[in-house]
Amino acid sequence: MDSAKILKSDFLDILFDGRNKDYGAYDLRRQYNKRVRNAILGTVSLFVVFFLAYIITNYVKASEGENNKKPVIQEIKMEDVKLPDDPKTPPPPPPPPAPPPPVKPSVQFTPPVIKKDNEVPPEEEPPKQADIKEKSISTKTVEGDPNGIDAGLLEDSKGTGVVEAPPAPAKEEIFTFVEQPPTFPGGEEALAKYLSKNIRYPRVAQENGISGTVFVQFVVDSEGNIKDVKTVGAAKGGGLEEEAVRVVKTMPKWKAGKQNGRQVSVQFNLPIRFTLQE
Repeated sequence: MDSAKILKSDFLDILFDGRNKDYGAYDLRRQYNKRVRNAILGTVSLFVVFFLAYIITNYVKASEGENNKKPVIQEIKMEDVKLPDDPKTPPPPPPPPAPPPPVKPSVQFTPPVIKKDNEVPPEEEPPKQADIKEKSISTKTVEGDPNGIDAGLLEDSKGTGVVEAPPAPAKEEIFTFVEQPPTFPGGEEALAKYLSKNIRYPRVAQENGISGTVFVQFVVDSEGNIKDVKTVGAAKGGGLEEEAVRVVKTMPKWKAGKQNGRQVSVQFNLPIRFTLQE
């Protein structure tokens, strides 16, 4: 290559002067800058795609969290409730009671008293068998229907018309200390595994760095059922109390506690610790 062309040629043309440029090395060196630029642009594009996916995922989770918020219960006072202008038509009165069934004719029968025949007045003489045929015995003589029912049965069937409610069952005693406390199926180790497997750390508590121990109080009744679940002590917030109550309510039946050889209801306190992993 002469000196005039050297000044106008780039380094690759000078380097490959008089050599086979179709071999491949010339094209690789010539397109090196283009490949580097394409690689940088591709890497930046992938980064932007992942970054946008991360932002969209967080937005969707935040939206789901807002949708799962508990509704606010507003207290309504009776004076705030407006009755409709046109009240409903009052219900019709109850139908009149059915008339009593017809009763048989009855014959007065006086308990016998030992007297002489001449001392018994005619109206106190006991009735003869022919007089009481198809009639019932009563304290007075009454005309009636031979096909009716006995007047004594009708009087015995009369009631007040009020149905009494069955007596309320006696309230079961709840013990605090018993000879044999209630136990989780499988013991304390199984209880710890159950809690660690089923507890979901609330997102609000995670975002605000809230942790601590929540004390849950509940009753294990005489059949091993869990009831009256609530938290006691200072509240930690962030949804920790709600999550602890939820997990306790979903527990399987416990082995009931015993006192004097019989199964009884026992109050139980369970500490549940929430710890954030660093």
